[in-house]
Amino acid sequence: MDDIKINSLISFAGYNWRVLDIKGNAALIITEHIIDQRSYHDAYKDITWADCALRKYLNGDFYNRFSEAEKSRIIPVMNKNLDNQWYGTKGGEDTLDKVFLLSIEEVVCKYFGDSSSNLYNPNKSQRYWFHKKDVNNSKRIARLESTVGVWWWWLRSPGRFNVRAAYIHGDGNVGIQGNNILKGNASDGRCTGGVRPALWLRLDM
Repeated sequence: MDDIKINSLISFAGYNWRVLDIKGNAALIITEHIIDQRSYHDAYKDITWADCALRKYLNGDFYNRFSEAEKSRIIPVMNKNLDNQWYGTKGGEDTLDKVFLLSIEEVVCKYFGDSSSNLYNPNKSQRYWFHKKDVNNSKRIARLESTVGVWWWWLRSPGRFNVRAAYIHGDGNVGIQGNNILKGNASDGRCTGGVRPALWLRLDM
């Protein structure tokens, strides 16, 4: 495992994952591509990450696709779920997750370059997302695995209201106002954002 470095790609459980962080013998990894399209929740009502359907799916049906050997390498982590920095929308209680989505802070300040100035010092014209000229946008762009095109993907953080969740736009911009957790413009009426699961993986096994 000596060749595993931050920003390198590794294969695990049939997916390609990008290494975002390494602490001791564990690595934080996220799927390189968007591997699914789902709504954030299964009902249109105020919700936070702690109680949403997408968290239940990732820590239930999705997690159970892993073999027992693979599960033994996944390290549960206590995630902080902060309030939305622009709108003050409640992020909800901290959660113990095996598999999770990244938060606004993680994609903006830590793992895809540092755009914290946009997060903590919005100007009056910023209501929905960050600047189109943010130099880190290109680092957050993700391709939908089943196609050649890019797509937007969910974050676990709340949007402007608790019927919205933050997301990364197809051009890599940060949609801090959020998309609707369920209602959308698709023919079936559902707002199906991209899913890029993240997890902490034990490396010494």
